[in-house]
Formats: sequence, structure tokens, C-alpha cells
Amino acid sequence: MRGAAGAFALPYVVPGSVFGQNAPSERVVMGIIGAGGMGTNDMMAFLANADVQVVAVCDPETGSDGYGHWYNKGGWLGREPAIERVNTHYAKAREAGTYKGCDGYVDFREVIGRKDIDAVVVATPDHWHAIPAIAAARAGKHIYCEKPLTLTVAEGRAVVRAAERANVVFQTGTHHRSADGHLRQVCELVRNGRIGEVKRVISHIGPNNRTSTAQKGDSMPVPKGFDWPMWLGPAPLVPYHRDRTHYTFRFVQDYSGGQTTNLGVHALDIVQWALGTDRTGPVEFEDAGSEWPTDGLFDTATRVAFRARYASGVELICETSNDPVIARFEGTEGTIAATYKSFTTTPAGLKDSVIGPNEIRLYKSNDHHRNFLDCIKNRAETITPAEVGHRSTSLCLLANIAMLLKRKIRWDPEKEQIVGDEQASRMLSRPMRAPWRL
Repeated sequence: MRGAAGAFALPYVVPGSVFGQNAPSERVVMGIIGAGGMGTNDMMAFLANADVQVVAVCDPETGSDGYGHWYNKGGWLGREPAIERVNTHYAKAREAGTYKGCDGYVDFREVIGRKDIDAVVVATPDHWHAIPAIAAARAGKHIYCEKPLTLTVAEGRAVVRAAERANVVFQTGTHHRSADGHLRQVCELVRNGRIGEVKRVISHIGPNNRTSTAQKGDSMPVPKGFDWPMWLGPAPLVPYHRDRTHYTFRFVQDYSGGQTTNLGVHALDIVQWALGTDRTGPVEFEDAGSEWPTDGLFDTATRVAFRARYASGVELICETSNDPVIARFEGTEGTIAATYKSFTTTPAGLKDSVIGPNEIRLYKSNDHHRNFLDCIKNRAETITPAEVGHRSTSLCLLANIAMLLKRKIRWDPEKEQIVGDEQASRMLSRPMRAPWRL
């Protein structure tokens, strides 16, 4: 796939029969940026495809000792363990001399700078998504970027702009569009008016699943082999504490938006899909009783609760709950309640309604990672391109702003501006620690 970016506009794929199945010309050469939980999952998913060759892993943590070693036992990797997994996967190819081995990096720019790499996975903490993704796009690399797409709305628009200008294939990791076929069925039923006019959507996201006794100024010795300044990147320079890293980074606002953006992006991405608004979004957001910590290191919402309204009048309510229903669509002629595993309808027979050939049929993908690879080869748009990932993420980021400020904000989704609220508008972006910038 060398030179893919330059030829992106051409619907051209060399058939496998010409060079042999999975010949080098058909292979997608890939680098992994971020070897933590989701980075490991994505890496293993791509390794399962014979037409992929992973040649680089980048992570500021070796993962071989210190606090990293403890997390490894729970499935959390780091640079060296991830490299070992890749080399083990290609053991026969290494013996045959057709694979020289996986290289390790601390700085993502070295991965992006490799001319032999066609695509990258960006699976870093949320505050580290935008810069590598934009750099990769400018280098002509195709990008699989984990959700939430970015830390701020402004970063998200910058990522979309970079991907579109470079004409690269982009997949956002909101994988439920691919992994759960019943959710596509739910969205098609809603889009085709089976519940009549949609009036309200109620969405539930899970509660915080980690706690910490650490305070903001608490510190620990940096584990051996952990480049802490690189991990922080554009975030403020602060002392190391393990609760700032690994899974729990998402409960610190400097790095993430809490469960609003972690779990909310998945659930609300499906809502956006069902409403046909996945390239726009609501026009109003307001707090509905959210709760926030008053001290401690973790400072994201402990209880998510917000309301939003679309220009169509549809009301969206999202709140923390153990209820497995991620989205309940209420219409004038029925309801649909969807979980990540199944769905129910009222009336019950609605569930068996068949979508006709002339009705709205949504993008079908049964494997999010495979969809990304296929789109690289056939120059098609993925099921969750940057624009769609940005809009689902923006919905959650705007909700956080409204909940933090405890007041209603009005949003212009076309101009991507908050209307008449200077303080809220400033929260659409954040300063970056030098030398990092978009």
C-alpha cells in the first residue's frame, strides 16, 4: 500500500490473484501508537488479518517493570510486551527471513516518519489523540483512532480537516456500529419511521468504575523506563502518579472527559446514527443534576446527567445508571429500547418489521477493523469517518461544558460555535504545553 495517500482518489486495488494471496503489494503495513488496553486490543485484532503486517509499536512506557508490570498482569501492556507479542505472532515469518521484527519507539513522530508504514493506530490517552492523528494525516497515513476522537471540540475539527485535506482513510473506534448488527437494525427501524415521529431519547451510561485517594499534588517515583514528560505531552506538567495513567487517566480532566466521553460516546454515537444526525448534533445542552468531586485527583463527573435538544425538537436525556438500556427511543407510535446485546419494542411485533428495498438502509459492517482495511484498499469511506466520530464526541464534550457550568448552552452545529456565552466558548479548546501544538 505504499504511496496510498497520493493515489487515494483512484478506486484501484490490485487483485490478490495477480501477485498471490496477501502479497506484499496487497499488505497494509501498520504502526501502533499507544500499547495500553485498547491499543493492545486493536493491535491483536489487526494481527488476526493476514493482509496486515505490524512493524512498529510506540509507547512512552516499557511496560516491563515498576508499576507497569503490575498492570501487565491485568492485560495492560506497554512497548516491550507488545513488541514481544508481535514478534511471536510473526515467528514463522522471522524464521523464514520474510519479517525482520517489530521496532519500538517512544516518540510517535518516528513511526509516522517511516515511509514503509501505510497506516497507524492511535490508541493513546484522549489528550494525545489529536496531535498524532493530524501528523499522520499530513504524512499520508491512514488512521484508526480510538474514541473519544479528541479532548476538545476544536481539536476534533482540526482532525477532520487534516484527514479530509490529506484524503486519507479514517476510522473512529466507535466499534458498536460494526460489532452489533442489532444496533444497525434498531437505527434502521427508527430512521424508517417504525415508531412514528421520535419525541424523546433516554440514554444510560455506566457509573465510574475506579476510585482514588490521591490528591492533585500527590506524586510517586516515575517507574523505570517510563518517559513521563512524553506521556503528558500537551497536558500540564505535573508530578507523576500512577492514578493519572493507564485506565484511570480518564477520570482526570486534563486527559479525558470521564464516563461522559468514555462510555457516552459509544451510546450517543448510536443515538446520532438512529436520528440521522451523525454529521451534526443538538442545538441546546443543559445540566440535569450532574455531580462532581469537590477534592481529590479525580475531577470528572461522578454522576452524569444532562438534557439536550435537537433542532427537530427531539429531546435527549443522558444519565448515569446501571440500566443496561443504552438508548430508549420514544415515538408517537411506539418505542425501541436497545442494549449492547439486544433490543425490545413496543408494540412487540415491531421488532420483526422488515426494512424494504426502497427504504433507508444503513452502512453495513460486521468487523470494525476489517472495515478499515477494506476501505484502505477500495478507497471507500469507513463506517465511522472522522466527521462522524467528531460529532459524537462533540456531543459529549458540549454536555460536559453544560454540566460543569450548570447552565444551558446554545450550540450552532453548522458553525460549531456556542451562542452568546463567552466563558463556555473558551472551553471549546485548551492551551497546549509547549512545544506541542496542532
